[in-house]
Amino acid sequence: MRMADQRLPGLVAPVPANDSGGLPLFPSPQGLDPGLQDFLEQASQLLCQWLGDSHLHGPRPGLSLQPSAEPSQGGREAAALLTDLQQLMAGGFRPNHPGALAHLDPPPLSVSIAADLIAAGMNNNLLAEELSPSLSRLERGLCAWLAQALGLGPQASGVPASGGSLSNLMALVCARRAAALQGSLKGVVITAAAAHISLEKALGVMGLPEGALWRLPPDAQGRLQANAVAAALGRCRQQGLPVIAVVATAGTTVQGLVDPLEELAALCGREGLWLHVDGAIGAVCGLVEAQRWRVRGIGAADSVTLNPQKLLGVSKPSSLLLLRNPQHLQDSFGTGLPYMEPAHAGVHGGELGLQGTRGAEVLKLWLSLQHLGLEGIETLLAGAFQRADGLRHRLAPLPLAVLPGDLHLVSFARQGPDQGWRDACHRQLLQGGFWLSKPALAGQPLLKAVLGNPFTTDQHLDQLAALVQQSCLGAKR
Repeated sequence: MRMADQRLPGLVAPVPANDSGGLPLFPSPQGLDPGLQDFLEQASQLLCQWLGDSHLHGPRPGLSLQPSAEPSQGGREAAALLTDLQQLMAGGFRPNHPGALAHLDPPPLSVSIAADLIAAGMNNNLLAEELSPSLSRLERGLCAWLAQALGLGPQASGVPASGGSLSNLMALVCARRAAALQGSLKGVVITAAAAHISLEKALGVMGLPEGALWRLPPDAQGRLQANAVAAALGRCRQQGLPVIAVVATAGTTVQGLVDPLEELAALCGREGLWLHVDGAIGAVCGLVEAQRWRVRGIGAADSVTLNPQKLLGVSKPSSLLLLRNPQHLQDSFGTGLPYMEPAHAGVHGGELGLQGTRGAEVLKLWLSLQHLGLEGIETLLAGAFQRADGLRHRLAPLPLAVLPGDLHLVSFARQGPDQGWRDACHRQLLQGGFWLSKPALAGQPLLKAVLGNPFTTDQHLDQLAALVQQSCLGAKR
């Protein structure tokens, strides 16, 4: 029996263009749409030119002409839209500038850019398997591989999320349910003073009081220690307070420190407590053998936040929550989707986290990892750590206090009172084409360089260190 022609040519009316330039409101389902192709080619040329012109601009974005935020009555033509786009892009941060060292925002991988475009064009929804069966299965397989590569176990898996803050929130929701505390407002979360601020947000969303987050004083270098956690657990028992989870960090935001994960995992194992590792920055080290030592013990965690956007150049957003026992996701977020067909795997993607509708973010992560391979991942990581070590070496002879760090972040301050040095040095660096950020730690003003930019060379590091040295000499005078 011949199957019916699924093209249904007589039932599809052409969609008129929105302007004289031929750009259709929607892509045609009946053959190649030349209007769409032309617009995408022009937009791609605009983006490629913007990326290629980064060396002609400073790394820090400045103010630019702003197009109107309100839509016009009749809509804009394609040429006008591209002009407006160019205006907005002129005021954007250029992550591939060699001096862009301020934040955890490396340049995007070329394949990730393409995958983002294709994902937008496909406009699939990973809420339910019937909406995107191939991508849903790919997502499950990739999450399982990532979780198992970190050492979380043969059954481990997870779910993508729109940023590390959401991943951390979902982890703590799972931990609270696993501890049978989902209806209680007494639970506490124990972490270090340097842990990410998203933990406060998470506990607030969960309805817990401000005092539910116990930030413990770190050791002299800034890491959470197991003995401090053990002492805090003793105080919890004395006060009759149940513990939801202990949160360790694999890559603090200011220093890039990794907590002693093995010791913390051993303690949590003895106490029967959930250990979550916020590895948004450093967990990717666990994917390759040569760098796994930097996050030793991460495989003993119950859950891990991993953000490939921080070091691997996967375009934003790219975050995942990975769990040793992924059943906790379904237990915590599964509601049933009676308006969808049953999933072949038994559960839809929309029942594995807080997000229902999700775009095909897995496509850019998958394509990026496929293009890089394990050797490419190792090359990116090794390059970032070598640049960080190189900058530390160049700053060592200067009258600076360089903070310890385990990853590719280098934070430093002037020895003695700052007296405005940090801001003056920051301005001098900007004039020289280098953008560093200006965090503070325990009230101390710092400059921070994030060395994940593959376009930053040894020559650039020489120039950066020379500018810092000039600033130090100027401060002495």
